[in-house]
Amino acid sequence: NSAVSVFTCFPGQMWDRVLSKVKKAVVFMDDKCAESLHWNGGATSVFESGARNLKQFSSFESGGENEPKAVFVVSTLLKGRTADIIQDIVGLSHFQYCVVFTTVAHSIHLLANNVTAVLEGNPVFEQFGDKLCEWMGDMNYTAEVMHAPVVFAPVSPQLFLAPTFAHLFPLLPRDLEAINMKRPEKKRFGSLTDVDLHSLTPELQIEIKSLASAVNSMFESTSTREESFALGPMSRLIAGELANHPQAKNRRKTAPNKASIVFIDRTLDLTGAAGHHGDSLVEKILTVLQPLPGHTTDVQVDMLELTNLQRTTDSQPTLAPGCLVQTQSSTARLLWETMLASKQKEAVMEVRRQLVEAASKENLPIKMGLGRVTPEQLCSYIQLFKSNWGALESHCGVIQLGLATAQTLRHPTLPRWDSCLAFERLLLQALGDSDFAGVLRQLLPLMKPRSRLGEEECGPDELLVLLVYLYSLAGEAQPADNEEEEEKVERELIGALTLVITREAELSPLLQKLTGCGSIEELTMERAHTAVEGVFDTLRELSHARDHLKQLNSVYTASDGVHQAMYRPFLRQVLEEIFHPDRPESPDIEHMSGGLTDMLKTGFSMFMKVSRPHPSDHALLFLFLVGGVTPSELRLIREVVSAHKPGTQVLVLSTRLLRPTDVPELLFTTQRLVPDIGV
Repeated sequence: NSAVSVFTCFPGQMWDRVLSKVKKAVVFMDDKCAESLHWNGGATSVFESGARNLKQFSSFESGGENEPKAVFVVSTLLKGRTADIIQDIVGLSHFQYCVVFTTVAHSIHLLANNVTAVLEGNPVFEQFGDKLCEWMGDMNYTAEVMHAPVVFAPVSPQLFLAPTFAHLFPLLPRDLEAINMKRPEKKRFGSLTDVDLHSLTPELQIEIKSLASAVNSMFESTSTREESFALGPMSRLIAGELANHPQAKNRRKTAPNKASIVFIDRTLDLTGAAGHHGDSLVEKILTVLQPLPGHTTDVQVDMLELTNLQRTTDSQPTLAPGCLVQTQSSTARLLWETMLASKQKEAVMEVRRQLVEAASKENLPIKMGLGRVTPEQLCSYIQLFKSNWGALESHCGVIQLGLATAQTLRHPTLPRWDSCLAFERLLLQALGDSDFAGVLRQLLPLMKPRSRLGEEECGPDELLVLLVYLYSLAGEAQPADNEEEEEKVERELIGALTLVITREAELSPLLQKLTGCGSIEELTMERAHTAVEGVFDTLRELSHARDHLKQLNSVYTASDGVHQAMYRPFLRQVLEEIFHPDRPESPDIEHMSGGLTDMLKTGFSMFMKVSRPHPSDHALLFLFLVGGVTPSELRLIREVVSAHKPGTQVLVLSTRLLRPTDVPELLFTTQRLVPDIGV
């Protein structure tokens, strides 16, 4: 569809701006931009554009004596820490020509420097250019500083992620307390829905404005006029920023293309984010394989089976890992899209089909397997390529996806997934039959330290995910007879979970962040207990996230004696509301427009019928999930759209692709009010 293809090209076009400058340069890039590049052609595209080298953005890197040109690509403001690192690199090098690209727009640099006046040109960038010449040691050398919104990673034609904002997450009630503590008593906010942008920390204001600016760049570059809608407090702030964006007013008068964009807070449905009900192969791959260093989405695929190396404890670092992104091969890219959008069974069958097809193209002696796909069968197909270098090279994309699938299906920790799923189903039924204390009680037997060998057993990470799942549904339990019982069970759970954590052989990355301890040796019972108490303070508030909604305020259907109790995905409800044939005006989907026109419309409506914009007005619909989207939600969106309004094209934007264990990290260990903006 041409309407969509304009957008599919957008991230690559932004990277082209950068690539047009890298010829003969040493390129320094921060992790977030590197992750975006990874999904936009990867390092290959940088070298094909003539770069001499690609290095990490770090004070410990520099250019060589015969390397006079540098290009910096950063996702932060050009001040503070970021400026210091650039100064360090330039100081250690022999550059005569520096180009700096930042994903942060000039208008936001003005804001960060407290400039409110409207100024001609890009004075902040020009000043930084002068500094660069100073650091290079000669004011006659060349420096260029510019904005390039290389923010979006096209994970599939239907999904763009923004790795720069991977840690942006809707605020929770405990964040509201922190905001209110700094305000005079009479000016405190009653709820998160009342908080305005100017009451947030400067860091979070910059983060939200940067996100709105990135979305604005996309609409600007594609000549699109958008109507913005929002569900949830954080989404309202972002959509409001976009609606009032200074550059957007002119564009909206003349832009030929039209689209609707609906921003949705992840906190409105944590059940779906923490749950294991998705039946998605990709969710499992992302959960059991290790992430690529510095990345939030892609994972490491072990390539050892393709070599003749023996597996020893230290042979790991010598072999570069494979990954899921295959930008060079269209067959592999289509396979990845199928894996992302299908149920597990279909995905695994397709992986097998593609391996068989690749092997038969190369005339490798393949035995067709029918029936269930097993990891052993996939590996036996992959082994055929081992001795044939040409075949390996031609099909390495499909082979990496095959290895990722096989390694996931036979992974020792995979049985935990099914244990979590079984337990979630049990909890869903229990909610309809007893009060919350009764449901919590069912968790107690799970809270026991793992045996030393227990790779298959659920550990503290899984227990934290289950707690999020359950507490996100707390409002659905039967009314309690007495409150004290609930507190009593909670105290027992806190004690039990503290013990579980202190008995671990080593701390997972999540537990390290949660307790602030790098190793199990540092962890005291007291620190673990404080951390777990903090977790429960946050958990208790999770079920209130939808309190302000009038219609879409539950994601649970109780059992009616015939059907079992069910989880009803919030996204499904929102889409069914949007595509309802009667086009009712939803009290919960709020239209955000650029201020004044709204006032005029309400004034006129006394005399004439003014129809308000509706998200289904246009054939192109963007859903922006603030705080992350799961692979199975992508499938759900596709299913609902094809059932209700097949002509609509839906593009999903989000801050990250979620695995269940990301959810406790975002809830319990993320500085939501003070994101790291590189200053």
